[in-house]
Amino acid sequence: MAATVERPQTIQTMIDGVERYNPENVEVLEEYLAGQCKNDEYDLMANLALLKLYQFNPQLSKVPVIINVLAKSLTAIPKPDYNLCMYLLTDYVDVDEVKRLTHLQQLLEQSRYAEFWKTLEKDKGLVKDIVGFEDAIRKVIAFVVTMSYQTISAPVLESYLSLKGDAFKQFCEKQQWQLSGDTVTVPINKDNEAKTVVVRESIKFEQLTKVIGYSNEM
Repeated sequence: MAATVERPQTIQTMIDGVERYNPENVEVLEEYLAGQCKNDEYDLMANLALLKLYQFNPQLSKVPVIINVLAKSLTAIPKPDYNLCMYLLTDYVDVDEVKRLTHLQQLLEQSRYAEFWKTLEKDKGLVKDIVGFEDAIRKVIAFVVTMSYQTISAPVLESYLSLKGDAFKQFCEKQQWQLSGDTVTVPINKDNEAKTVVVRESIKFEQLTKVIGYSNEM
């Protein structure tokens, strides 16, 4: 996942109050987004403010900038950032690049990771401006794996991460996952720990007598 940036005061001023509707802020917010793309940083609220300005001033909008906003939001999954951006982009849902990015988003949301990487291979041009995009997506996938598994097949995990050999081993070590043969063990945590569920049914005595009485009448 991309690191959340500490927002400069100038940007904070632009997205607060009435200033967020000032079209003169578009260029500055676009430059701020470009910095996020280059430095592996992320500021959802500033990017939403930029899309809102595009919504109010469509003549100022730029499809390549919109694509970068959406591509950055993919690195925040499982947060709903991509959908929040799309709410401001209803006029762009049929744009080819947006449709292709939305397909990638759906693959990630549905945990179809191997298919995601195959599709991304054909659509790398969509994320060419996003430094560290693939590593950020691997962090997204690792987050989901950590929440969902105690053990997982190493070949399956390799397909999830699109990594093999030493790169795969190093990634597992960085996540503190233990690789043993064809199995990867994930440390127990509050999300992947098996929990005992006790189901109690409360039936009042009056209800029980009605049931018994009804059965005697049959």
